[in-house]
Amino acid sequence: MATIIAPKQFSPVEDAENIKKACQGWGTDEKAIISILGHRNLFQRRLVRLAFEEIYHQDLLQQLKCELSGDFERAVSLWTLDPADRDALLANEALHKTVPDYRVIVEIACIRSPEDLLAVKRAYKFRYKHSLEEDLASVTTGDIRKLLVAITSAYRYDGDEFDETLARSEANILHEDIHGKTFNHEEVIRILSTRSKAQLNATFNLYKDIHGRSITKVQYIPKNLKIYVIRHAWHSFLTQSFYVMKGLSGDDYFYALRTVIRCIGDAQKYFAKVLRSAINTVGTDEDGLSRVIVTRAEKDLKEIQELYLKRNNGSLEDAIARDTSGDYKAFLLALLGADDN
Repeated sequence: MATIIAPKQFSPVEDAENIKKACQGWGTDEKAIISILGHRNLFQRRLVRLAFEEIYHQDLLQQLKCELSGDFERAVSLWTLDPADRDALLANEALHKTVPDYRVIVEIACIRSPEDLLAVKRAYKFRYKHSLEEDLASVTTGDIRKLLVAITSAYRYDGDEFDETLARSEANILHEDIHGKTFNHEEVIRILSTRSKAQLNATFNLYKDIHGRSITKVQYIPKNLKIYVIRHAWHSFLTQSFYVMKGLSGDDYFYALRTVIRCIGDAQKYFAKVLRSAINTVGTDEDGLSRVIVTRAEKDLKEIQELYLKRNNGSLEDAIARDTSGDYKAFLLALLGADDN
């Protein structure tokens, strides 16, 4: 369920004029901008943006970028963009970070609907004059490249039907790969990139039934690391654990694989964990916090909030109020439906 609270009756012309008024004079009236854009749904924001361009012959986004700054400007700009264009921007930024953030790519490829993913790829090509797959291939290598290119190239069946016999067979294939017995990553990539979400969730459920634990709970150890640990079996348990964790932290393929499984298996639970991580990290991860709230406020943020509350010692609203400040805080709370408007 969405958290955004939007009026049924509104005037896009009045909104455009009030936003322009808020941007004029010696200082920007950020509260006025929040009271308007923080309470408009996608359809309404599109009309406001069109009205602004018709009246002032200027893109609303450019006006906002000139008047606002920091995390507040970024959150408002992302919110104002159409979803496909927003995802294209997020994907490009994620790929061009010093350390690429593959989570963003996986979220877009595995949580969005097939039609939404297709729209993102079209928007990406329009924005950057080359394909998302092309950029992915240029910044990755090996199995991580195969996995990410495969899931972004897919157009999954979107129905609810699934084949239980196939699910059982492929649960065992996933088990063999995750435990490093076969290292047949191509089969795993094929399964995760081509099967429908319903089929994959049946596979994940059977994995738990057959092997006694959730597929996301297993401790994967890369092949070369397993050999290292075996050869040094006389080391203390603490020393062995250190090397295992050190090896895991560098295994991009495994972490991308687990993110794919989590996003397909339970997207709301995944996003609740992203929010907890963003808030609990030193200094707060504003990019992660904004991304989840902005992209889910019109979809399922209410359910994500409830999961967050169950798994933490306080509500998401309280955490945001505590860890953020100023106009940025006010805007996020507006999207959560927790402001005073």
